[in-house]
Amino acid sequence: MRIYVRHEDPIVKSARLPSSRCMLSGYRSRVILSLIGLALGLLLGVLGGGGSILTVPALVYAAGIAPKTAIAMSLAVVGTTSAVGAMLRWRAGHVHWRTTLAFGAATLLGAFGGARLAAHVRGDVQLVLLAMVMLAAATAMLRAPMRAETQPAAHPLLLALTGASVGVLTGLVGIGGGFVIVPALTSLAGLSMAEAVGTSLSVITVNSASGFVGTIGRVTIPWRETAIVAASAVTGILIGNTVGKRVPAAKLKRYFAIFLLAVACFVLYNNRGVLLHVASPQ
Repeated sequence: MRIYVRHEDPIVKSARLPSSRCMLSGYRSRVILSLIGLALGLLLGVLGGGGSILTVPALVYAAGIAPKTAIAMSLAVVGTTSAVGAMLRWRAGHVHWRTTLAFGAATLLGAFGGARLAAHVRGDVQLVLLAMVMLAAATAMLRAPMRAETQPAAHPLLLALTGASVGVLTGLVGIGGGFVIVPALTSLAGLSMAEAVGTSLSVITVNSASGFVGTIGRVTIPWRETAIVAASAVTGILIGNTVGKRVPAAKLKRYFAIFLLAVACFVLYNNRGVLLHVASPQ
């Protein structure tokens, strides 16, 4: 027979999620938040995506921020950073604006809907969903190498459905979705790899902004901490955009995928109560 403390959800108990009151403060907090932002920006600058999928776990487990707050912060930070990255790629002629408008419109609607749906989902469940997305993303990265050649464009409806699905994930778990958008743009929209990376940043800007708007009034956002992460992320993407030209992206992507697998397993372990509850609901 299981015995639980009164008024304490056994699922949340096993997850050991931080509350907004245990957020780190002072110099240590600023350093950790700055490092999180810098890592996010570097990955966005080099790979055109990927960093945002680690932002929420980093904010939750390294900075002690509650899951729902971390998701809202991630949307604001990823949107700001991606906007800077998209401008840099646009100046290099690597943003396909027609595709941004078509694909972005679908992700915009999906992200807003996902953010509204998130209000009815517990924070620990959102983390489990995020971990599963991380596992899927890491597996795809390890199995499918980046392709530089242009593919024939697919039906616009398929592109729109893919965009809407990415948008829902963005609003629900706070990811930018670059790991899905880049392959989708090369295989479904017929863009080159360079155009896909640049266009993905513009799409991420749109869906992150839409998802963030969907959280307004439902989550209290710590603006100072968000600004620290965003400023560091912008610095990181400026560095990553330069370094990315000299670093073998395929090799870096593989290392990142392995690290992503480890983080996903860590998140699942820390929220194992959700999985145990699903396996044995009684």
